[in-house]
Amino acid sequence: MSSVVVKPLIKGAVMPDAIVTERLTKYYGNRRAVNCLSLRVPAGTVYGLLGRNGAGKTTAIKMLLGLVQPDFGRAELLGEDITALGGTTRRRIAYLAEGHPLYPWMTVGEIGRFTRAFYPSWNQPLLEQILDHFELPAKAKLRRLSNGQRAQVALALAVASDPALLILDDPTLGLDTVVRRDFLESMIQLIQRTGRTILFSSHILGDVERVADRIGIIDDGVLRVDCPAAHFKQSVRKIVARFAGRLPAVPACDGLLSVRHDGAELELVVVGFSARHTTLVESLSPLSYEVVELNLEDAFIAYTRRERRPLPVFGGEPDHVESDRTQRTS
Repeated sequence: MSSVVVKPLIKGAVMPDAIVTERLTKYYGNRRAVNCLSLRVPAGTVYGLLGRNGAGKTTAIKMLLGLVQPDFGRAELLGEDITALGGTTRRRIAYLAEGHPLYPWMTVGEIGRFTRAFYPSWNQPLLEQILDHFELPAKAKLRRLSNGQRAQVALALAVASDPALLILDDPTLGLDTVVRRDFLESMIQLIQRTGRTILFSSHILGDVERVADRIGIIDDGVLRVDCPAAHFKQSVRKIVARFAGRLPAVPACDGLLSVRHDGAELELVVVGFSARHTTLVESLSPLSYEVVELNLEDAFIAYTRRERRPLPVFGGEPDHVESDRTQRTS
């Protein structure tokens, strides 16, 4: 299994990556919330940052934004060290926090005028276009809006600032399916222009699968996965083998995540799927077996749901897979 590789920081690069971290670490007491996070997000990428509750996603995001100070390591946003971000660079970064906190006593128009004062490159026509698209009147009080409407206002404000980098921490949490879909589609249409970058944390894996070019998975504060989303899905597979009699014991194998017995069937979940795994199954002499492709949510659950042992690290290209779903009979 290949490790996550991060190139060294290069000062003076013409086109720096939007986000670079080197061994970024944060402790809360004796607990290491983020452990040596080394990450590189290319400019123009929609990057999905995933992990179970308490994995360290929000802490990592808050360190990038300067809301939490790291105990070790360093990071850059848009080519500048996060400890010395200039005002010009800060204005090129937009942040949507979980819950979309806004001043409830303001109207939609007032929050727009208030936010506009902080951004010299503010795009007022675009803000009005987005608010009109969402049917949000300027005189509406924020406290009287639904969760979905407040999310739409927050997105409109973020986009109107014309950010080069947009960081979203679970922005669709609590929204219903229709509003969430509209939010995501609007976000991509309005923000992912040439050179724009989105770091997108979410517990809703279907959302991430729809929009993310690349994903990272944090587990116990450690970045375990950093690769294109499609490559991760291709790498994690479930193999279902059927037997006539007693189910055989499965020998240890690199990349084997779990083994489950279900009547006459044996279900194996593997990461880094390759011919060695089908060879292993064939050595057990099953009546038949099939290799099942998983969607991102199922692959994530299979990868992170296990006994408390270290996860294998995956950051490379998947081995060649002949087809997304194969079935063979002995």
